[in-house]
Amino acid sequence: MTQAPKQRAAVILAAGKGTRMKSALPKVMHEVGGRPMMDWSLALAREAGCARIVAVVHPSQDVLIAYLKARHPDVGIAFQDPPQGTGHAVRCAEEALSGFEGELAVLYGDSPLVPASVIEALFAGVAGGAALGVLGFEAADPGLYGRLLTNAAGDLEAIVEAREATPEQLRVRLCNSGVMAGRAKDMFRLLQKITNANAKGEYYLTDLVGLARAEGGRCALVAATEDDLIGCDSKNDLAEAEGIFQARRRIALMESGVTLVAPETVFFAHDTAIAADVVVEPHVVFAPGVTVAAGARIRAFSHLEGAVVGADCEIGPYARLRPGTVLAAGVKIGNFVETKNTAMGEGAKANHLAYLGDGTIGAGANIGAGTIFCNYDGFLKHQTDVGAGAFVGSNSALVAPVSIGDGAYVGSGSVITKDVPADALAVARAPQMTREGWAKNFRTRKAAEKAAKGKPKNQKG
Repeated sequence: MTQAPKQRAAVILAAGKGTRMKSALPKVMHEVGGRPMMDWSLALAREAGCARIVAVVHPSQDVLIAYLKARHPDVGIAFQDPPQGTGHAVRCAEEALSGFEGELAVLYGDSPLVPASVIEALFAGVAGGAALGVLGFEAADPGLYGRLLTNAAGDLEAIVEAREATPEQLRVRLCNSGVMAGRAKDMFRLLQKITNANAKGEYYLTDLVGLARAEGGRCALVAATEDDLIGCDSKNDLAEAEGIFQARRRIALMESGVTLVAPETVFFAHDTAIAADVVVEPHVVFAPGVTVAAGARIRAFSHLEGAVVGADCEIGPYARLRPGTVLAAGVKIGNFVETKNTAMGEGAKANHLAYLGDGTIGAGANIGAGTIFCNYDGFLKHQTDVGAGAFVGSNSALVAPVSIGDGAYVGSGSVITKDVPADALAVARAPQMTREGWAKNFRTRKAAEKAAKGKPKNQKG
């Protein structure tokens, strides 16, 4: 009989003020891959099977607190005030985890690229009898990172903070990420024993290793790459993390069969989904919420967000697909066309210079250059529906709410304010008036007026 997995929980430390970000926005709300770093950590906890999650924040972080309550109501919130180190931060979560006796992971809200596999390995170490599992990495430049000291068996003997380390210990390149896991009951018990007798006067979470070892416990070490564990304390760190994410995403997509003509110029979001045999030309940005089906071509300098692109569509160049855009197979969106909250049927086209907002466009319909869906009256948005096979002539304005029937034609330059029946022609423009010779007479008259005025005597030519 297979034993049921133990309950898991996570504490995410997010109370840091992030002063080096030079921003009013809380540090963990800055984005990587179009997603707040806090959301990366929350997703990591959930992927690792944590049924209970507590975020440790500072009471002054109004934006973060409101975000968690609105977007992640299942996440508990604990306050650390004033901040007194990582050990103190985890202790602040104890009450929120009252009654929990499973396995606990400590994560960080400013580390967006940690893979779930290493958190799973930490939990596996604890399940295998380790008192603690600690996540480490080999640093190119260890600097001020805490050093991980191991024994011959590869188990962790101690974590030494750089400020407390001997010269010999500072030569160790295996460094502490701060991420660890253990049995919640034991971790909180040991946290009661840590002191702030150190160079910074803080309660270090890392002291748990020494305390666990003193009780005869084994501490397992799990290794990840330095890129996996990048923490973002500044805008420079944030850009570095973004670069790592983008490079990995490009490689993954190309390996899955996506053609990136100039990979280094294309940017993806955390949830971008692109099928094999899609071609993406240079300088394309995928914001969150984009799905692209096989055979589509995204041409240069296009921007997509919250859009579903069907098979064999052609987008751009210089197109903008905004949230709510849903394109069926074979749709063509050309240069300088913007869509928003609009569905287009199979084979429909809008090849040039159009704004299509809050509408439906039937299969095979053609939207001419300069066409605008006038969807907003200053207070409310309204719907425009264009039927299958309809033809909307260039430079037309469709004033919503309005419906163009299947197979109907709209004459170029029309302002359509009433529904057009199927297979009808609608023309709504002033009749053309022609005055023979008017332009010649106008020029003659104006030239004479100018000559009559002459130049002032003191004006130089």
